[in-house]
Amino acid sequence: MSNKQPLHDQALAMLVQNHQLDAGQAQLGRLDGALEQMLAGQRQNQLQLEHMLAQAQAMASENHIVFEMDADEALLIDSSFYVQVDEVTLVHEPIALLDSVDRGAARDWQDYLDEVTAYAARHELAVAEDPFQHLMSTSQRIALEKRIKDEFSLKGANCDKYDYMIAATCGLIGGLIDVFFVGLPGQGPLTQFSDDMTDKAVQKFAAWNGWTGPNEGKDPTASAIGFLERRYKVNYDHRHGGDVDHLFKMSTKNHHIKSLAHSPDLVGLFFSILDQFTSTAHFVDGGKLISVDTKTFELRGSNLVTKLFAAFANWLGHLFSDMAGSSGATGRGSGIPMPFYSLLQFIDVGEFGQHRQTFATVAVQVFERGYDLRHGMALAIPVLVTELLTRLMWTVKQRFYHQQPWAACIPSAANPELRRMLLIGHGALCLVDGTDAALRSGGDMIQFMLRSNLVAWARFGTLALKELKVWYRQGDLDIEAVDGYLEAEYRRMLAA
Repeated sequence: MSNKQPLHDQALAMLVQNHQLDAGQAQLGRLDGALEQMLAGQRQNQLQLEHMLAQAQAMASENHIVFEMDADEALLIDSSFYVQVDEVTLVHEPIALLDSVDRGAARDWQDYLDEVTAYAARHELAVAEDPFQHLMSTSQRIALEKRIKDEFSLKGANCDKYDYMIAATCGLIGGLIDVFFVGLPGQGPLTQFSDDMTDKAVQKFAAWNGWTGPNEGKDPTASAIGFLERRYKVNYDHRHGGDVDHLFKMSTKNHHIKSLAHSPDLVGLFFSILDQFTSTAHFVDGGKLISVDTKTFELRGSNLVTKLFAAFANWLGHLFSDMAGSSGATGRGSGIPMPFYSLLQFIDVGEFGQHRQTFATVAVQVFERGYDLRHGMALAIPVLVTELLTRLMWTVKQRFYHQQPWAACIPSAANPELRRMLLIGHGALCLVDGTDAALRSGGDMIQFMLRSNLVAWARFGTLALKELKVWYRQGDLDIEAVDGYLEAEYRRMLAA
């Protein structure tokens, strides 16, 4: 109740102000009518006076009468024109003064509210009800309720059979791309393409930092990686279990996933900065978080802000040095995990495979076989194709089948039908991906995960949760839509 009371008081003040405004407009109308009536009487009296003067002048001229008077007589006549107040007879009733809120007596907000409440009591305003109901007319309230229902409420989808067919087809196309062009890490054409793009990105980033190119006969990617490793040294880059006093098992193939600071997401950024400031290193093993003390690490910078920037630069530069493998790796090398993939190590449950390994152990072994960020970028391509193709086909259908204007064909995910089509499209992609992974894995959990598109499943999961939320809260106010509208209106007013 305490949260609603200030709004109730403000609405009451607005209601009183509206009542005063209406009363003032009515008073102006009454004054205008009285003035018109007075002017009409004055014009009538003027005409009668002019007529009487004309008659008197005519009679005086016919009878040759000449009026002569001295100064004393003129003064006597002028003094007879003065009229006493008690001799005036009011023809119309006087107009009453308007009631008002005494703002001068209000020392603070509470005093002002007391004056407002007293005014409302004198005029019998409905203060016990919701004052907001009286701030709009009935037609305005109906129009506002209709707009809120149409634009700012969660609505269910109303798709036809063609929408479902189009969405399923787009998902099938994305699934076929995933099956035939992604495949296992390092083997599919798209994975090889993403590996090449990653090598070029590492070389480009190294060149921005002063790398002048490889020596004669040296591999350019390995040379760029070595340059970045020397430039962006960190205290949490342990390579194997011996570097952490054999507290847990770790090798060069999995140290990037076990070290949380190597994760290219907010989790990795947090632990990287924490490790650099506290001279520690944080790892995950067996579903548990392990902290290891390291040698004292000094960050560049003279204050907290510059040291935070230096820690961020070290984290980013070190990720670039590891995303294409290490400088001494043979073959493809071990990259860095996909965003949030390292958190799968906390799911230390289940028994999979011949050796009854937990899901966390399986996730680490999948990473060791190349399921890293480079492979994740290849996995994102069929997901992106499904997303863009579904949005494009929805736009085409809206424009040429439903004859909607182009302004109404913007493929926003806030549209219920497009949201449902995206769910169906990505669901079809996941169905194809899951079926292919199940058939080719032969029941082996590691092979199943290696052939699964986690990016597609993550996208499908977010869409499913959003659709479930809309289904559960259908008809309720969409807070995100309201916030977006208010933000746009705010920016429009600032630009005006």
